Amino acid sequence: MAILAGLLGALVAVFGLLYTVFHDIYVQRFVTDAAFNSMFAVICLLAAYELAVRYRIGRWLTQGRGVPGALRYVNAFVETSVPSVLMYLVARETNPVHVMQSAAGFLYAVFIVLSTLRLDFRLSAFTGLVAAAEYVALSYAYMGADWTQASGTPFGAPPFYLAKGAMLVLAGLAAGFVAHQLKRRVGNVYRSMQERQRVLSAFGQQVSPAIAEELLKAGPDIASRRSFVCVMFADIRNFTPLVENKSPEEIVAFQNVFFTEAVEIVNRNHGIINQFLGDGFMSSFGAPVATGRDCANAIAAAHELVAGMRRLSESGRIPPVAVGIGLHAGEVVSGNIGSELRKQYSITGNVVILASRIEQLNKDYGSQILASGEVLAAAGGPAPGDEALGPVHVKGREGPIDLFRLA
Repeated sequence: MAILAGLLGALVAVFGLLYTVFHDIYVQRFVTDAAFNSMFAVICLLAAYELAVRYRIGRWLTQGRGVPGALRYVNAFVETSVPSVLMYLVARETNPVHVMQSAAGFLYAVFIVLSTLRLDFRLSAFTGLVAAAEYVALSYAYMGADWTQASGTPFGAPPFYLAKGAMLVLAGLAAGFVAHQLKRRVGNVYRSMQERQRVLSAFGQQVSPAIAEELLKAGPDIASRRSFVCVMFADIRNFTPLVENKSPEEIVAFQNVFFTEAVEIVNRNHGIINQFLGDGFMSSFGAPVATGRDCANAIAAAHELVAGMRRLSESGRIPPVAVGIGLHAGEVVSGNIGSELRKQYSITGNVVILASRIEQLNKDYGSQILASGEVLAAAGGPAPGDEALGPVHVKGREGPIDLFRLA
């Protein structure tokens, strides 16, 4: 409707220019200026009508209401009838045969073409039928009873204007076909976007949006591959006695606050949470997307998590708690693991087991963050304040590993 209003405004400007430049020629052909004045008035009224209906429909859509089906057909009829009205007004001031062959007849085509934007085959076909019926009716009204007006012109025989009417019907059907194809393709794109958004939302509960995009690009079957990954295990200290006297609803509320903070921190540092473990979680940095500084990201996430728990405790949103975090890095196998019915993106390898064992050592060292030497080496070395605990034997590994207390 906005496009049509703009086109009508342009039409007024073009006709006004032609009337000004070729005024003497128009004076010779027309009895008075009434035809031009009426034509400009009708076009301006239609433009105002289009803008008014556009405003009304916009209000309905804002309110969540649909456009009544009857109004769509009434509006199409009003628009398509404008060329007929213009030809009738002009024909009163000059030879009707000239009017029926003038540029006014091409306005039908404009409305038929624009009807494709309604994305409705029936409305486009209806527009073509209205244009054809009105054009043929006007032609018969002016020439049917008195063929002398059309003598010496092709318009003197009915096949001329009947063929033109048939072409308008065909144009409406063609526009309807285009509208149907547009609607189908737009619908497919919309459904594809909805599905993409649904998948992103589902992934977004487990991974960052950037990683979800990578998972979508890889498709449903993410091939298993070896990669260097930093694994983090985090655990709420003394969780069992902390929730011993709380209701299930209170426990869930507490977990939700903790996990919300954890997810935001891990996502912000380009990691993913692979598993929630009741009073903790496992996350990884470097798979499926590596940033080149995954161990540094994991260390940053660990410090943020400790600070975040302290902030939540001080604000009273959760009881005073401490967390224990273990970090270890190395080669793992990552990919979709599971059956044909259900798969989950996960990582496997000794690195995962050792990261879990390192996290448990926080109880022995009274610490909140413990990291292996492999993590600090990949992150660029120990930071000021990191304390070396020396070679430490960890259950599940024959030789000792270098362990550092970061907090």
